Amino acid sequence: MDLKGRNFLTLKDFTPEEITYLVDLAAELKEKKKNGELVNHYVGKNVALIFEKTSTRTRCSFEVAAHDMGMGTTYLDSTGSQIGKKESIADTARVLGRMFDGIEYRGFGQEIVEELAKHAGVPVWNGLTNEYHPTQMLATLLTIREHLGKWKGIKLVYMGDARYNMGNSLMIACAKMGMEFTACTAKEYFPSSGLVEQCQEYAKASGGSITLTEDVMSGTKDADVIYTDVWVSMGEPEEVWAERIKVLSPYQVNKKVMENAKETAIFTHCLPAFHDLKTKIGQEVFDKFGMKELEVTDEVFESAQSVVFDEAENRMHTIKAVMAATLGY
Repeated sequence: MDLKGRNFLTLKDFTPEEITYLVDLAAELKEKKKNGELVNHYVGKNVALIFEKTSTRTRCSFEVAAHDMGMGTTYLDSTGSQIGKKESIADTARVLGRMFDGIEYRGFGQEIVEELAKHAGVPVWNGLTNEYHPTQMLATLLTIREHLGKWKGIKLVYMGDARYNMGNSLMIACAKMGMEFTACTAKEYFPSSGLVEQCQEYAKASGGSITLTEDVMSGTKDADVIYTDVWVSMGEPEEVWAERIKVLSPYQVNKKVMENAKETAIFTHCLPAFHDLKTKIGQEVFDKFGMKELEVTDEVFESAQSVVFDEAENRMHTIKAVMAATLGY
């Protein structure tokens, strides 16, 4: 399958066969890394990594993946680039496209990464926008297949605020790959109706399904995968914590939720997670609201059902696959 020169902006742009190819390639590259086999035939290539939002996993995944394959990387944070400030996004794209073989963007509106892709002339990869997080989805899919052996018919339940990048992207990925997606949250936090309708069309073609429910017990009944994310995303004001805690506390992933799922169910999270008081924000939230655990309890996070760190590792292998495929493998 030839994906050379393609951008990687949202899984909406890719067929189930192309998504499968990327996950298969990630599994192949993961196996080679574990066996000490070098895949470094990208020596001489360089990639730009634009991070308007900071990250641990995404930055490390892109840098390690690039270095493994022989590429150089240039990291540009919000202070290290003039993008959108003194220089337009289009002009930035045209400059970087002359110097680099690929460009990663992690930041705010999807329109920014779309604009970069329109003008760069080299592959552009979405490391996260407000609307979509496609590289995380490939890691999720690889992790599910490693632990459960398949995608078709797998019931994945997303608990929390399903209006933004994680809820949107999980719904798209599940619908494309024949999975049963459930958004289990308060009605006002459901994904947009337009995207739901689009995903229902994907699901119709793949044999998957889309369910939106406010009921925790019916929503998580016999689930294969329970997924959650932080209740307040990067860039959102602190004032929203009170509202989110009030509305989303019933949707915390805890022992009761996991016991309602299948015995073989796995739990995962895109990280970082507020499952204890060992973070500055976690401590601040506890001091203000008295909650020691937020979107997931420590009991679940540290349980044998948790595959959180398997998925975190798979970010690197799947990002390596995206870069390799779009640069020509």
